[in-house]
Amino acid sequence: MDPQELLSHLAIVLIRPKIPENIGAAARIAWNMGITRLIIVRDDIPDRESMAKMATHKAAHLIDNLEIYHDLAEALADFSIVVGTTARRGRQRCVEKTPRQLVEVLLPSLATNQVAILFGPEDTGLTNDDLKYCQMASAIPTADFSSLNLAQAVAIHCYEIYYGLVHAQKDMVLAPHLATTHELESMYSSLEESLYSIDFLNEVSHIYWMMNIRHFFSRITLTSKDANIVRTVCKKLLLYLKNKNHKDLGDP
Repeated sequence: MDPQELLSHLAIVLIRPKIPENIGAAARIAWNMGITRLIIVRDDIPDRESMAKMATHKAAHLIDNLEIYHDLAEALADFSIVVGTTARRGRQRCVEKTPRQLVEVLLPSLATNQVAILFGPEDTGLTNDDLKYCQMASAIPTADFSSLNLAQAVAIHCYEIYYGLVHAQKDMVLAPHLATTHELESMYSSLEESLYSIDFLNEVSHIYWMMNIRHFFSRITLTSKDANIVRTVCKKLLLYLKNKNHKDLGDP
C-alpha cells in the first residue's frame, strides 16, 4: 500500500479550536503532508473566510470538506486508534511518546485501522475527558519553554508521520484490525454498569477506576471480537444478578 493510500486512513481532529485561522493553518499543513481528512469538534461552524485565508487556495478544499461534529464520541466512532497530543502531565493520563516514537507504533496499524490524532483548544489543551478515548498520548519534547501553538503542533506530527511513511520498511509486519471507538465505548459502558452492580464502583471512586481500566485495555489493545467478549460477559453477569435478586425477593 503506497503512502498516500495509508494517509487516507488518518485524520487530524481539532477539538474546540477557538481561532479559525488556526484551523486554516492546520489544513494547509495537513495537505502539504498528504493528509486529506480534517475533523472539527465544535458547537458552531467557524468563519470560512478566516480559515481559507490561512489554508491558501491549495488547501481550500479541505476547508470546504471539513467534518464538523458537536460531540467527540460521535466524531471518533469509526476510529480504532486515537492519539491525544498533550503537554500536560498527570497520573490519569496515558503514557506519553514523542511524535517520532508514536510513528513507529502507528505505521504498522495504518493499513488496517482508522487513526485519529487529537489536538485540544489553544488555551487549555485536551481535558482528561477528551483523553479517555485515547489509547496513547504524544508530547513534543521541548526545552524550558514548552508552549507551541496549535498549527506548530499539527505540523510536527504531520511531518513525522509523512517522513516515517516515506521511509517505512517494506518488511514491516502489519497490525490487526482493532475495535472501533464505538465498540470500545459500548464495552466500557457495560463494564461500568457491571462493576456498579457488584459494588466495586461508587460515586467517589468510579472515575479513578474506570480511567485505570481504560489504560489497561489500551495497553493490550482489543479487536472487535475481544470487545464483544467482554461486553457479553458483562451482560451475562447483569442478567445473572437480576435473576438472583428476583429469586431472593421471592418473585416467580
